[in-house]
Amino acid sequence: MSRLAIEARGLSKAYRIGKTREVVLKGVDFDAYHGQVTMVMGPSGSGKSTLIAALSGLLRPDEGEVVALGENLWQRKAGAVDRFRLDHCGFIFQGFNLFPSLDATEQVEQVLKYCGVSRAESRMRARAALEEVGLGQRLHQKPSELSGGEKQRVAIARALAKAPSLIFADEPTSALDSTNGQVVIQLLHRAAVERGAAIVVVTHDPRLEAHADRVIHMEDGRILDDRMVNPPPAYEGAGRTGSCA
Repeated sequence: MSRLAIEARGLSKAYRIGKTREVVLKGVDFDAYHGQVTMVMGPSGSGKSTLIAALSGLLRPDEGEVVALGENLWQRKAGAVDRFRLDHCGFIFQGFNLFPSLDATEQVEQVLKYCGVSRAESRMRARAALEEVGLGQRLHQKPSELSGGEKQRVAIARALAKAPSLIFADEPTSALDSTNGQVVIQLLHRAAVERGAAIVVVTHDPRLEAHADRVIHMEDGRILDDRMVNPPPAYEGAGRTGSCA
């Protein structure tokens, strides 16, 4: 039975560019469920990345509220928002965001150390996460020794190792070919089904639409279409489902 993971209402955000004020989110309402992949699609400049930043605690909206795992995120102090993000959110980005000097295992261990996980457990969980994404033979390779698809799988392992309730992926396949893109979205879908995480994927890649449980189309800062491909069986209310510790 699916539970509501995120509920946002009336999100608005504008940026000042010189003397011009550009509104990138215009009163957006949004929700996402545990155990589902919600795909937010739209052209560049439609507000997709700003939306995901507001939902995940990376960017404070000018107006509106975000209730994540039962807590009103933007009513908390900045330090508490940072801690919430560390404990309960996993992030996957277009550019991989890997440290050049660290091998695959160390990349994953790093985030667990920030969570306060012991060195021994960090190593064990990092290896398990890398094996889960098919990199059991690449544990000690550095980014320069990995392909683009392997780098993105390291990034996914880093996100999964915390056992997060919420995973946000911003254009996770745009730098990958079709085969590796399919691998990435399949791994994310498995995280939703097997771990019960709520996965929110921002993309303009139409190849991914077939793998979503729900598809939302944005344009010019607004949601134009919201289509549930695989509806949640029931609503049980919001609640925490995990932590990195």
